[in-house]
Amino acid sequence: MAKRQTCIWYNETSGMKRAFDAGLLDSKWLDDYCFNAGRGCVRKRRFEDEGYVSPDYVLPDGTVDPRLREWVRGR
Repeated sequence: MAKRQTCIWYNETSGMKRAFDAGLLDSKWLDDYCFNAGRGCVRKRRFEDEGYVSPDYVLPDGTVDPRLREWVRGR
């Protein structure tokens, strides 16, 4: 089994972690991106390349999750 490499941006301030902890995000997102060293993550790339912080409702593949958007706006 391959060792998981957690993305350097996955911590208590991570929108993906907060959404997962709230039960709003499937673990596949974390497994495919956050625990894969952030490989292929649009959020990570945009932050590191452009300094752009994606809204918490933008998924690692760059798509918008309407349910997360409502959750973020309702906080």
